[in-house]
Amino acid sequence: MFTRVANFCRKVLSREESMAEEAIAQTHMSVIPREQHNISRKDISENALKVLYRLNKAGYEAYLVGGGVRDLLLGKKPKDFDVTTSATPEQVRKLFRNCRLVGRRFRLAHVMFGPEIIEVATFRGHHEGNPADRTTSQRGQNGMLLRDNIFGSIEEDAQRRDFTINSLYYSVADFTVRDYVGGMQDLKAGLIRLIGTPETRYREDPVRMLRAVRFAAKLNMRISPETGEPIPRLATLINDVPPARLFEEALKLLQAGYGFETYNLLREYSLFQPLFPTITRYFTENGDSPMERIIAQVLKNTDTRIHNDMRVNPAFLFAAMFWYPLLETAQKIAQESGLAYYDAFALAANDVLDEGCRTLAIPKRITTLVRDIWQLQLRMSRRQGKRAWKLMEHPKFRAAFDLLSLRAEVEKNQELQRLAQWWGEFQVSAPPEQKGMLTSLDEEPEPRRRHRRPRKRAPRREGTA
Repeated sequence: MFTRVANFCRKVLSREESMAEEAIAQTHMSVIPREQHNISRKDISENALKVLYRLNKAGYEAYLVGGGVRDLLLGKKPKDFDVTTSATPEQVRKLFRNCRLVGRRFRLAHVMFGPEIIEVATFRGHHEGNPADRTTSQRGQNGMLLRDNIFGSIEEDAQRRDFTINSLYYSVADFTVRDYVGGMQDLKAGLIRLIGTPETRYREDPVRMLRAVRFAAKLNMRISPETGEPIPRLATLINDVPPARLFEEALKLLQAGYGFETYNLLREYSLFQPLFPTITRYFTENGDSPMERIIAQVLKNTDTRIHNDMRVNPAFLFAAMFWYPLLETAQKIAQESGLAYYDAFALAANDVLDEGCRTLAIPKRITTLVRDIWQLQLRMSRRQGKRAWKLMEHPKFRAAFDLLSLRAEVEKNQELQRLAQWWGEFQVSAPPEQKGMLTSLDEEPEPRRRHRRPRKRAPRREGTA
């Protein structure tokens, strides 16, 4: 009985909140004419324009919306272009042969032009509008939206978007920008502001907390106080997000060219812990441990590579981030089990990656590469004979060498630094010089290998075969 009353009250409050938000939207609604903004059709994808024109010609409202409009207004080149329309997904599919419908939680139409996909979404309505229809809107016990296919007007759609700067609509019909929530003002002020009541919106979709941090880092903006205040309190809601989705979000956070700044904000808002609990356990008060230094450096290096249009691999990023937890775990296993370090290292790699995958569903193709990079760290010091040439033939040698160099840089260890310098010179040397480098190594005494003592056999009992 209590639960029923509580649910009823929640629906009433939500409905009142939605009505209030709609009233606010109507108050703030403004139309920015062509001469007062800098968006030009020449900066918009031709395929996005085709979609907009065809929808308009068929009698539907259609607008460019979201990050594409935001980036155009900021003078940046959008990564993709999203369209919102009054047409339902089925109506969009009838207009475009090259269209497929995707998504269970949010039904979307993808119009495909070769490698480019124009995402078309129908105007969203308020999910409290029809509580009896469980097939179109569904919430979890924690307030998270599990399914949401209720359609509405453009005014309602503006309220359903996450941040004000992402709720700006560009029309190809009259070249205006429509603003229902004060997005233009926040864009000029450099503010990330959530639409609606922050706690309610975060409970609907906890990933919005990660998006707030990502946009703040990417756009060099500030998170507004009311938007940022609930985040540390609600950070544990991230644990309710499917690991596969969190993996994709983690790549957007750390491998989009603003990873170092994003990392600092994640720590500031207590969001790093639910994403990387294994790593967070080893954080120090001063933030200057080798692990924290290598994370900062690998993220700075990744940002530099991305800004220089160079390729990056998430396997290397994860290999560097989890390296010191791996060492700690391997040391502990070796001490407690009496196993040889190599065996303890392999078990530790399994444990660290298994725990990491429980939070982020890191694909096997990536964890396999991470293991290779880690295993090569143990082999880098053994260069005598033909080992060095064999090691250089390994597909992940370059990544392993980069990790070795990073370790030497953050640890300030002279032995590691000499090893990294030797490998750096060996790679660029001509074969005769390489042979000379190996000959000088052969003259040095090779480190003694530790052999594991054979296990003692238990005495055989009498009467047993």
